[in-house]
Amino acid sequence: MLVKGDKIPDDTELFDQEGNILKIADFKGKRTVYYTYPKDSTPGCTTEAKNFRDSIKEYENADIQIVGISADPIKSHKRFAEKHELPFILLSDPEKKLLKALGSIEGGRIKRRTWLVDENGVVEKVYEKVSASKHNAELCEYFSLKID
Repeated sequence: MLVKGDKIPDDTELFDQEGNILKIADFKGKRTVYYTYPKDSTPGCTTEAKNFRDSIKEYENADIQIVGISADPIKSHKRFAEKHELPFILLSDPEKKLLKALGSIEGGRIKRRTWLVDENGVVEKVYEKVSASKHNAELCEYFSLKID
């Protein structure tokens, strides 16, 4: 698992929910919240994504971007993002390249985890155990962001 001080593998290329191919290097220059989750449209994953959505202005004002990652296909990500009006990128990693590199696969399953990465692609904090309903508040507190 990537830990504080590690560099995120920025040569990894994945598709987003719009079918655009993105390199992790494309996210450099801004602090980034990379969160991994098991499956689109499940109750916990929906709760977590909607909580990030509801605080997106605070993240944007602090120049922090949110990137969700799961093994679901592009079409699933697109439906999920459209249905819940998710204003951030969801990366599709069906081969689990990035998920494995991050350390989000355990016992063959995708774990709900988060990596806070600085502007240079260096991990500044890892959340190994994440509560879908409370995680956004936890991150807002860490970044000193206001939540309603």
